[in-house]
Amino acid sequence: MEKNTKGSHSTPSAGFSRRGFLGTVGDGVIGIAAVASVPAAPTPLACGAEGLMISIMVNEQSHCLHVAPRQTLLEVLRDTLGLTGTKPGCKRGECGACTVLIDGVPRYSCLTLAVELEGRSITTIEGLGGEKPSPVQQGFVEQDGMQCGYCTPGQVMAAEGLLRRNPDPSLEEIRIGMSGNLCRCGCYDHIFKSVRRASLLRKAGGVA
Repeated sequence: MEKNTKGSHSTPSAGFSRRGFLGTVGDGVIGIAAVASVPAAPTPLACGAEGLMISIMVNEQSHCLHVAPRQTLLEVLRDTLGLTGTKPGCKRGECGACTVLIDGVPRYSCLTLAVELEGRSITTIEGLGGEKPSPVQQGFVEQDGMQCGYCTPGQVMAAEGLLRRNPDPSLEEIRIGMSGNLCRCGCYDHIFKSVRRASLLRKAGGVA
């Protein structure tokens, strides 16, 4: 008996076939791959995610500043506030050219992160004296405590911090107190005499 070969295959239902099914699946896979290849939009950063707002006093003036996590006090003073009297030297806490006072204590501004200074009081070389030199500045002038002058702001601030802590230091105490500040011109003898002279001027009310 001859087999009915036509009846051995069922007629596919309308709108569905193996080829169509594979084509639909393939299109879906390609679509997913295409979506996956598109970079996701960046998540909006929360306020302050790349920095912090800090409130500090600089030379008795209040400042509210946005600072980056790695931004140093030296950078804030010079680049943000325009106080360029504080000098960049080694930028690794070895020369002392960037010395400022933080709450009256000498600190290297190149090693101090600005985010650490919330509520603190900073004094720079611009904050000393006024219409006339401060006793420390006057002492440096009288005793010729500088040569090229680049390290002088840091030397003056270190001396100011020393004399606030010890108003009448001995020569040895001056040497120790100023040991964190380098003078590439080698004016140490004049610097020590300047600090001693500043001590006398401070005790005499700025005139001696």
